[in-house]
Amino acid sequence: MDFLESALRSALLKDGAHLLEDLLNDPLYQGQEQDALPGEKCYRDRAKTVETLFGEVRLLRDYYVAQDGSSRVPLDKSLGLIEGYSPGLAKMMARIAAQDSFEEGSKDLLAYAGVRVGPKAIARMAKLVAPQMQAAHAAAKQEQNTAAIPVMYIEGDGTGVPVRKSEARGRKAKNGEGEAKTREVKLGCVFTQTSPDSEGKPQRDHNSTTYVGTLQCSEDFGTLLRREAFARGFASAQKIVYLGDGAAWVWEVARINFPQAICILDFYHAGEHLSMLAEALYSADAPRVQSQAKIWRAMLLEDRLQEVLSQAREDLPDIPGPRDAAEKQIAYFETNSSRMTYATFRSQGLFIGSGVVEAGCKTVVGKRLKNSGMFWSVKGAQNVLDLRTFLLSNRFDDLWLARDQKAA
Repeated sequence: MDFLESALRSALLKDGAHLLEDLLNDPLYQGQEQDALPGEKCYRDRAKTVETLFGEVRLLRDYYVAQDGSSRVPLDKSLGLIEGYSPGLAKMMARIAAQDSFEEGSKDLLAYAGVRVGPKAIARMAKLVAPQMQAAHAAAKQEQNTAAIPVMYIEGDGTGVPVRKSEARGRKAKNGEGEAKTREVKLGCVFTQTSPDSEGKPQRDHNSTTYVGTLQCSEDFGTLLRREAFARGFASAQKIVYLGDGAAWVWEVARINFPQAICILDFYHAGEHLSMLAEALYSADAPRVQSQAKIWRAMLLEDRLQEVLSQAREDLPDIPGPRDAAEKQIAYFETNSSRMTYATFRSQGLFIGSGVVEAGCKTVVGKRLKNSGMFWSVKGAQNVLDLRTFLLSNRFDDLWLARDQKAA
């Protein structure tokens, strides 16, 4: 049965290729012949092999060469060919590039579509079309969202991706020792909240999450994230909430781009710092470290941070090392105190965790860009990241159409 299905599919693809070739070469389909421009020479019926979803087809078209050596092929442009690939196959290659390694993508195309395309060709396609789709996205008019949005959430986080040595040269590792082996992807997401769930807890609106990501600096990331928020209806949102961990650049992005937002520090990260504070204060008493951190977490959820810090200051050890570590954690909580009024936030029906963007770091970035043996150039990683954010934001098809329209 498997053999019969494969043989029949192969035969149908060949028939489809013949039909498509006849159609593309039909003068009625190609339209009227163009006159050569002044100084141009026209070469009629120049043959070109085009890779399509049905396989190879032979295309005959007019080829124009100017006196300065430049050339143009009107039919290639009108058909939307991309380096000898049909638009349908090119779109499939771009989707494949966003979802899996180029090698596995090549195998999947053969297995699922019966089309032979090498890994390098898929990589080239990502390099070609990702900037074009990004340009189409940047040129697109912002969505006209006139309906009020009860709550809009904006989140930002960072995660490292492995890069080639040349891309990390001169950059220090995260721990400050040796050269870095990664470059940071700054990932942001925007989603909305309309009503709570049946238990009164906050819930995301279905399919409302969109992503943006870049390997560039935090200033560029902030601009990208602000633009995404406005495209999603930022101006009509009744309440803006910005969630993040304790990284300084995360809050700087919020300060510059979303000054009116309610800023909330992810509760999980706050809990981690409570554990570090307890460890610095009571390292000689392991059971107390755990119990004290648990008690403090409960207090933090009740807006009792100042009580926590008061107790911590009273219990500061005399030994310089642990004392310095404890004072560092106390300073962390003092700096972020306004972002830790969790009881107040929960009373307003708001999320207090940045789990959406943290999950995005794994699904949007890690699943595609951090697999074993991968070492990226910055441009290569950015191209795949753009395609992947478009795909997981459910706008890939629309942007591909916009790209085609611009090319036409």
